Amino acid sequence: MENILIIKPSSLGDIVLALPALTALRKNLPEAKITWLIRPEFAPLLKNHPHITAVSIFDRELLGKAWFHPHAFASLLSLIRWLRRSKFDAVIDLQGLFRTASLAWLTGCKKRFGMANARELAHIFYTHKVQQENCIHLVDYYLKIIQTATDSKTKAHFVFPRDPAADDSVDSLLNSHGIKPENYAVFIPGSTHSDKCWPIRRFAALADKISSRFHLSVVAAGTESEKQAIEGMKNLANVPIADLAGRTSISELIALLKAAKIVVTNDTGPGHIAAALRTPLVMIFGRSNPARVAPYSKPQSVVAVEPAGRGPQPDSPDPRYDIKNITVPQVYQKVCEQMDS
Repeated sequence: MENILIIKPSSLGDIVLALPALTALRKNLPEAKITWLIRPEFAPLLKNHPHITAVSIFDRELLGKAWFHPHAFASLLSLIRWLRRSKFDAVIDLQGLFRTASLAWLTGCKKRFGMANARELAHIFYTHKVQQENCIHLVDYYLKIIQTATDSKTKAHFVFPRDPAADDSVDSLLNSHGIKPENYAVFIPGSTHSDKCWPIRRFAALADKISSRFHLSVVAAGTESEKQAIEGMKNLANVPIADLAGRTSISELIALLKAAKIVVTNDTGPGHIAAALRTPLVMIFGRSNPARVAPYSKPQSVVAVEPAGRGPQPDSPDPRYDIKNITVPQVYQKVCEQMDS
């Protein structure tokens, strides 16, 4: 296999969890051309990645208008022509949805790898359907798909592109808020899904406790749309909180999280970046299953109700798993354990 396509357009956290699969593929096929199909907002995560040959953009928002917008329809045809013209030797769909699996099929490639339990009947487009058996965690499942494709087993290893300019930019940003580099905690209070968000009032109470005991500055990061929630947290806390919502690129976010003393986060993309960087962290889970997407090989960083007893399902509607059932003392205790270790 000399020409390989990885399809994993989103989301930020899931792309991070797929990085070990990329590294495993590169380790087993050092001379192969590896292209990753990704949504434009997440493409910076892969910029200058040492294990990728090329990045191709999948603009879902534009292509979703293909049936009533001429420009979007032309873009869809262009994507299909590119998929066919590229003559891939293998296509690996790590998204597992109808649209991504159908794109794999449209390549005309004779080796199409994907999840046997993929949603939306996506599995019908795969020539090689990989079972999830004994692979509850997504990282292990992705690696099993790579193992099936390459006939070689590889351990998980997270690799991020290096960007010294982002390090300097974050240092300047922190200095502008009067924060000493490497003496701060990062809070990630937002999420795409509101029911994955620990209450802002509790983040504020936690900020007071962490600042008092560990003498750390507190930084809140997130998207521009999460600014209002962070402002609410600032108003409720008794200690200053630097609001960096919408102020960091993906490269700068990586630099910010890498140098933090501790990260406290919901189950969301930036939290998974911190976990992959091996930064001390506490990740708070509600309905999403920690056994499936918890910080890899770091169960001690999880706060959840029954984190290891929910089976293989990605989510549970059971009200006992509601994130509001997680208390401030529970999270604070986990923070203290992480800091002391």
